Amino acid sequence: MRLGVDAVVDAGVLRPGDVEIADGRIAAVDLPPAGSGLLGARGFVDLQVNGFAGVDVLAADADGLREAGRAMAATGVQAWQPTLITSAEPDTLRALRALATVGEDPGGARILGVHLEGPFLAPERLGTHPAEHRREPDRALLLRLLAAGPVTYVTLAPERPGAMALVDLLVARGIVVSLGHSAADAAQAHAAFDRGARTVTHLFNAMTAFTPRAPGIAGAALSRDDVVVQLIVDGHHLAPETVRLAFAAARGRVALVTDAVAAAALGDGDYRLGDVEVHVAEGAVRRGDGTLAGSALTMPAAVRNAVALGIPLVEAVAAATVTPAGLVGHAELATVRPGAPADLVALDETGGLRRVLQAGQEYEEVHG
Repeated sequence: MRLGVDAVVDAGVLRPGDVEIADGRIAAVDLPPAGSGLLGARGFVDLQVNGFAGVDVLAADADGLREAGRAMAATGVQAWQPTLITSAEPDTLRALRALATVGEDPGGARILGVHLEGPFLAPERLGTHPAEHRREPDRALLLRLLAAGPVTYVTLAPERPGAMALVDLLVARGIVVSLGHSAADAAQAHAAFDRGARTVTHLFNAMTAFTPRAPGIAGAALSRDDVVVQLIVDGHHLAPETVRLAFAAARGRVALVTDAVAAAALGDGDYRLGDVEVHVAEGAVRRGDGTLAGSALTMPAAVRNAVALGIPLVEAVAAATVTPAGLVGHAELATVRPGAPADLVALDETGGLRRVLQAGQEYEEVHG
C-alpha cells in the first residue's frame, strides 16, 4: 500500500516522493509522486491535552485515558502528553497513578509522559487554574508528584521564591521545564532559560504582556534561538498578527499545541476541566467569568488554521510534528524513513486532513 502523496515532511524537511507501507511500517520512500497534490508526514505530537472527546484527563481512569487516546489517533495524533492543571494534591496524585497504569495501546495515540501545568504558578497569572490549589515552589511536594507517575514536563513560574531550585532539580532529571502562568520579567525568564528551561507554555497567554521596554517571557523567548515557543492557534487565544509574528521570529522553534479540554472533537456545550466548570460556545472554552479555559481545538485544525493565516504548509506541519517531538526527546517520531512505524497523515494544500494511518491501518473516517 502507498500513502498516495507527492512529497513528505521528513524531520522538518520537504522531500519529494511517495511512501510505501508494509506490515505496519514504512517500507520505502522517495517513490514516484502520486500526483494527488497531497503532503505526507508522521502523525502529530500534542504536548498539552487536558481532555478529549468527553474525557477529562484529571478525572479519568485508565480506560478513559485509552478512550481519549483512540479518539485522538483518529485525528492523526500519534503521541500526546496528558496535562494536569493545578488541583488538590490527592487529586493530582490519583491522576498520576492512573496515567502510570495505561501502558501501550495499539489502538490509540502513544502517551509520552505527563505534563504538570502547576501548581507552582504566579497568583496573578493563574488563568483558569483554581487559586486555592496553587502552591509556592516546594521541593518536597514536587518530589511526591514525580514519584507518583511518569512526569516528563513541568510548567512553572520562574520568578516565585525557590523556583530556580526546582528548575535545577527537574533539569537534572531530564524533565522538560516550561515557563508559563508567570509574571516574570525578561531577566527572570533569561535566568531560567540559562538554567535549562527550554520552552514556553502557550506563548503570550497567562504571562506578563510584551511591551517595548519590558518584553517579559514572550520577548525573551522570541529573542533566543534555544527556546521553543508553543502556540494555541484556535482563533481565540491569539490574533492572526500574533501568530504570524511568532512564526516569523521563531522560525523552526514553534510548536503547535491544542490545550484541549474534554470538548475537543465534540462541540459546544458544558464540560469540566478538573474542578472547573467550563462552557463552550462557537468553539471558545470559557469559565463562568469569561476567562479562557483551554480550547476545543484538534491538532489537524491547528495546522489548518495556521495555513489559513499564511503560514507555509511545511512549516505548519513541522510545528505539529518535528518541533514538539524533538523538544521531548523523541525526534524519531517525525522521521519518514524505512523501518519507522507507519503512523502517517496525508494533508491537502490547505492543511486539511485527508488520510490517517496508524501502524499501517487506515481510519475509514478521519476527524479534525
